Amino acid sequence: MRSFFTILPAFGLAMSVLTLPVLAQAPGGPPPKVTTAKPVVREIIETDTYTGRFDPVEIVDVRARVTGYLEKLNFVDGATVKKGDLLFVIDRRPYKAALDQAQAALVSAKARLSFSQTDLDRAQTLSKSGNISEQVTDQRRQASQTAQADVDSADAQLRQAQLNYDFTEVKAPISGRISRRLVTEGNIVITDQTQLTTIVSLDPIYFGFTVDERSFLKYQGSLGIGMGETQKGKGVPIKIALTGEDKPTRKGTLDFVDNRVDNATGTVLLRATVENPDGFIKPGLFGIVYLPATKPFKGILLPDEAVAANQDKRVVYVVADDGAVSAREVKLGPKVDGYRVIRDGLTGDENVVVNGLSRVRPGAKVSAEASTLPPSRS
Repeated sequence: MRSFFTILPAFGLAMSVLTLPVLAQAPGGPPPKVTTAKPVVREIIETDTYTGRFDPVEIVDVRARVTGYLEKLNFVDGATVKKGDLLFVIDRRPYKAALDQAQAALVSAKARLSFSQTDLDRAQTLSKSGNISEQVTDQRRQASQTAQADVDSADAQLRQAQLNYDFTEVKAPISGRISRRLVTEGNIVITDQTQLTTIVSLDPIYFGFTVDERSFLKYQGSLGIGMGETQKGKGVPIKIALTGEDKPTRKGTLDFVDNRVDNATGTVLLRATVENPDGFIKPGLFGIVYLPATKPFKGILLPDEAVAANQDKRVVYVVADDGAVSAREVKLGPKVDGYRVIRDGLTGDENVVVNGLSRVRPGAKVSAEASTLPPSRS
């Protein structure tokens, strides 16, 4: 027992000897090294992002305009067609016969008109010399007018027969990408009922999305969106990223704002027109639109790693010329070109700690190594 109590004081003394040099050395050690940089100050535009969907500018359900048997298909499923291209041919023989009959009826009506007109002229000549009664002249005038009406009727029937004959050739009403055939040769198609296929235009293409009421009012106040500018050809330029893309790759123009707020959702529909010359974008695809939220302004930008959290506040550490560190409370905005927008708290001339935040404390001094931030990190 005696040897045990003799060892304990010796052990405690040894621990004190080992600890004292460490505690004495910490306050006198060199200041920690950090990296500082001035914020990036340049003209920026803040953007908001929304998810939307692409829609075709034009879409047509191609239907038969006359009844008959489908005789021929003249396109490849999924091909690109031009306006006026022949797509389907319906059996033309019955309509050719009706056309010939209408042409013959018109010729007959014109012959009767010619005869009645000659008869009327003769009656008018005889009436002047008193060799024919006025009643007979009136009867021949009526016969001539009836013959003229018959010609007009026959001419209208001929035009209708010609239309029906032309409608046996179903042509593309718009240019775009055609879908698959919905009816094959040999089937009977019915006027205005049988859908043959669908065509959608691809270039340009619409991109529609909705924004909430608060955001819409912000855009209306700052950019004039929804105040009639889009109807004057002064659309707001936007960018769109497709699904799976980290950055926007497509450009467009916001050229339509709906005229009311949806009562059920409290949102407003906005639509942009996007160029699609390669036809890569298909109707129905989703995308993310980058919509300008402000006019251009002088912005102060810092990387996210230069911003620290202090409970519910956000601070950055500023290094003075003598190496002293002070904390600045800042208000943050969205990210622009890979940087965080600093709305309030900095002027842009400060030396801010961008690397080594864990080694700094307000009031302490540091050894700062100056660096320069690139204009963009995106």
